[in-house]
Amino acid sequence: MSQTVQYFISETHDRFDAVINGHKVGEITFVRVGADKLIIDYTGVVPDYRNRHIGLTLVRNVANMARAQHRHVITLCPFARAMFNRFSEFDDIRLMNAH
Repeated sequence: MSQTVQYFISETHDRFDAVINGHKVGEITFVRVGADKLIIDYTGVVPDYRNRHIGLTLVRNVANMARAQHRHVITLCPFARAMFNRFSEFDDIRLMNAH
């Protein structure tokens, strides 16, 4: 059985989903604020699928979308904040430098 993770942006919510074999195994939610900001408020991965970089990839999906929309990101979600603090690839879109 394939364990390929697919990532989809929700058309009805401000969220990306991580899906394996048709089952949602993770999600990240965000809120657009004005024309130039975005707040990541939640990241979650099903316990059996943690430590497979699914959460980090979800954060990267939102970061890439923010870049494409010329937005800066505020990380209220503790996981997303930890990834922003750990990886310098997010420095260009970080709005608040909270640690």
